[in-house]
Amino acid sequence: MSDAIPLPPRPNLEQYKKLARDLQVACKSGDPAALRQWAARWVETLARLNGAAIGATPREYEHTAENILVRWDELKDTNEHLANCTLAGTQLFIAREHGFQSWPKFAHHIEELARVNSPVSAFEAAADAIVNGDAQTLRQLLDAHPELVRQRSTREHHSALLHYASANGVEDFRQKTPPNIVEITNLLLDAGAEVDAESDAYGGGCTTLGLVATSMHPARAGLQVPLLQTLLDRGARFDRPSAGGNSQSIVRACVANGQPVAAKFFADLGAPLDLESAAVLGRLDLLRNYLDESGTARPHPDRKQIESAFFYACGAGSAPAADFLLDRGVDLEAHNEEGQTGLHWAAWGAHIDVLRLLLKRGASVHIKDNRFHAIPLDMALWLWDNTTDKEERERCYEAVALLVRSGSKLDRHHWRDPQGAGMLGKIDADPRMLAAVRGDLPA
Repeated sequence: MSDAIPLPPRPNLEQYKKLARDLQVACKSGDPAALRQWAARWVETLARLNGAAIGATPREYEHTAENILVRWDELKDTNEHLANCTLAGTQLFIAREHGFQSWPKFAHHIEELARVNSPVSAFEAAADAIVNGDAQTLRQLLDAHPELVRQRSTREHHSALLHYASANGVEDFRQKTPPNIVEITNLLLDAGAEVDAESDAYGGGCTTLGLVATSMHPARAGLQVPLLQTLLDRGARFDRPSAGGNSQSIVRACVANGQPVAAKFFADLGAPLDLESAAVLGRLDLLRNYLDESGTARPHPDRKQIESAFFYACGAGSAPAADFLLDRGVDLEAHNEEGQTGLHWAAWGAHIDVLRLLLKRGASVHIKDNRFHAIPLDMALWLWDNTTDKEERERCYEAVALLVRSGSKLDRHHWRDPQGAGMLGKIDADPRMLAAVRGDLPA
């Protein structure tokens, strides 16, 4: 949720004031290169002081700087002070980059960090202990500061310490799930943490349970379900509206955030399912309740909702549900608002059974989406280059080969930017992927 970049170990307010003045000078110059140089210098300084919290390679530093410039352009379009290159505007931008709503709140945070055992410094140390799995330090902090467990972050999400256990909705550099997160969570709850306390992340109304259910980090660590069960055992409720006042169910929230395991967990507990959730979970019995044999919705889903269920089935790897919906009239080349088809969604997850189904039915491999101008093959290659899931990456080889054998071709020009060029280099260095993009990988 929060793109906040980390503070240096010992932040100095006077140095930040100078940083804001330097940004003002770059802004007033009207030269995009000056802004780019300012961002690059800032990122390089933070990387030198923070190490892996920013990145490990020059390319990662460059990516962070590019994201800073994107957010600069976005905020400048809506903020008069920034548009006019005032000092107040550049100070606000720096505060926002660190996750604070205003410069005064940011300045106060830095001043409090400098005070030994201040509430802010204790909270920050506790948050670090949670995400690093340092139970001993966390226990010592809670013993020394019993009120800490109900304190809130001074950043804009105003999360409590328990929310940090979700690795969701808090600052990006703290979105980590340590192996002992269940122990950490019980420690916080034993100390008096409110299990259903709400964070202001994603528009507000976020409980730790809802954040865990929609977070990829505990899922990738294999700890999402144990953590959810722990929260439920300690009294958390799942029959609450989801974040931002949205009335969608917990299962729907899991589905929308690509967490099918959590969706099934709650469905098995009796949480209500909508059409898209039933498709993701392959619940053909419920799909039949929504659609009659001719594919007509009864009584309330419209055609867009039915197509949405098809996309979700493809994206979750639910081939029986995708097949069921195609048999009831869903257009094989129906696309969402971003121009993505079911084949795009299946390729993005390297879901082999769905890819085979759609290709056998004649799905086009040549359609480009509106967002990335990408064909399904591009989606599968992007996943191969970016996923940290070994099984998912392994499936990408077969996914690429399937698409190529169906007529798709790697367009090297599409990946001409520096990041894409890096991926092309990885393809050329991997004999299996080279065979896949030639269609030579054994079926």
